[in-house]
Amino acid sequence: MTTTPGIASTTADPAATRSAGSGATRSAGPGATRSTSPAVDPTTPRTTHSVFNQAPPRRDINEFTLNTALKDALARYGPGASHDELERIGALVGSADFINDARLANVHGPELRTHDDWGNRTDEIEFHPAYHRIIGDALDAEAHSYAWTHPGPGANVERAVRFMLFSQIEPGHACPVSMTHAVVPSLRADSALADFWVPRATAAGYDPRRIDPARKTAVTFGMAMTEKQGGSDIRANTTCAAPSGDHFLITGHKWFCSAPQSDAFLVIAQLDEGPSCFVVPRVLPGGDLNSVRIQRLKDKLGNRSNASSEVEFDATEGWLLGQPGKGVRTIIEMVAQTRLDCVLGSAAGMRQCVAEAAWHARGRAAFGSTLIDQPLMRAVIADLQLETEAATYTALHLAAAYDDDGAEAADFRRLATAVAKYWICKRGPEHAYEALECLGGNGYTEAFPLARRYREQPVMAVWEGSGNVIVLDVLRALAREPRSAKTFLGFLETGLGRHADFDAAYESLARSLQDAVQGLDSGDAAAQAALQARGRVLVEKMALLMQAAILFESAPAEVASSFAAARLGADRGREYGALPDGVDIDFLVERA
Repeated sequence: MTTTPGIASTTADPAATRSAGSGATRSAGPGATRSTSPAVDPTTPRTTHSVFNQAPPRRDINEFTLNTALKDALARYGPGASHDELERIGALVGSADFINDARLANVHGPELRTHDDWGNRTDEIEFHPAYHRIIGDALDAEAHSYAWTHPGPGANVERAVRFMLFSQIEPGHACPVSMTHAVVPSLRADSALADFWVPRATAAGYDPRRIDPARKTAVTFGMAMTEKQGGSDIRANTTCAAPSGDHFLITGHKWFCSAPQSDAFLVIAQLDEGPSCFVVPRVLPGGDLNSVRIQRLKDKLGNRSNASSEVEFDATEGWLLGQPGKGVRTIIEMVAQTRLDCVLGSAAGMRQCVAEAAWHARGRAAFGSTLIDQPLMRAVIADLQLETEAATYTALHLAAAYDDDGAEAADFRRLATAVAKYWICKRGPEHAYEALECLGGNGYTEAFPLARRYREQPVMAVWEGSGNVIVLDVLRALAREPRSAKTFLGFLETGLGRHADFDAAYESLARSLQDAVQGLDSGDAAAQAALQARGRVLVEKMALLMQAAILFESAPAEVASSFAAARLGADRGREYGALPDGVDIDFLVERA
């Protein structure tokens, strides 16, 4: 038993453990004396120590109002956003009940039931009620649809903030939320399919029932693209489709089907013309189950509240979306949107990490002072916050680019989304580890959220194109879309003259980009292979300069100059907390 902090502790008498019910101690041998002390009931609770010097639970707080970087970035990119609604969401996700639901949804993950008790095929996914509450709250708050239902300046930015607030506390449910958001541009490739599905995909609300989608006002979408033999190489898919009246019959498999409980999926299957995109409903018109056979759920490192599966199609009914043989083109905008959401999710995870680390450091003392007041810890917290600031501002800058229908914005986001997805998502796992270490042993236990976050962060780097796939995409864009490279470099020029380290890094990148474009245009196989080999170096430079330029444009000067010194300077450190001169540690710690 323990007492509350400040209550004096007592130590149990070892002899008491040997007391007899008569109140005397049995003789232990010659010369032993009889005890006259009163009997101690062994069932009576006894105090062994007081609990003190533990940070209070980080519960029942407002995750929006406490997030200074997010509020500042929102003021820059979405000044018309509904602060009342964002504060409501911030209080909801910061509540003890929501945080406990996040724990329950991951401890009690989804379970597959392929058959009912009588042997009928059901392919049903069972979720803990906590999962349904969480995703229901997110969909009610239009974390999936606000950008589509409220089009105009700042719509994608406000939707991004809503999505990030929910993802910060429970990221697994964000997978179907993201796909349901991202599917809308692809659905618009067919007016009839769009008329049926888009109003349901953009509706506020959650209906998990497996019924005819015509009877539902709100639906969710999943994806089934990759196969055993091909992975990201969609053109290697073997799943095929054959016409059958107004639809197609699909036969084959998918190695990864995301959110198999969804109402419908985008599926890539081969036609004679090449890979094509299909809408595959989970339940057919009239209410019968479509033949989407769930083989098993993936046993994943993290992301355990979310169901990922292997599926087989056996004459599964699907409706062609877009032109035959143009499936990759049909899904490309969906992929761009989900890549943006990977950036949003990683940035949200970084906020959770630094917030938990700073909270602990403010509530715990060691070696004579509070942790947050100790120089080493302040340097680590400041660096974690600096990374979070850069990710947050970049995320909302990109979201704002999706609010702009102009050609220049489209050219910018073509490269910038891929570059940010590569870098920010790769920074997530190491950031989570360093924050976890700030909590010491507590951080390594499942009682605190950072162990779960540490397992979660890698999925954002893997999903929608792992690192090498993204680098190849950037190189492809440089070769095929020179306007994107010109627009990207033009944006970086806005940061010139602000910091000597930025200027030097910009000149180096400009030369590297020029060499890359020349190598790609040359047709020389050896030159192109050499460019691929150093592709990660190029994309990393692009990412750091883009983040710095965004911070110079929109963030407090203390943040921007600190980032340039810590990430672009010659004295930059490798580990978090290894900061050079010129970083405003006090300013950053105050914002954590």
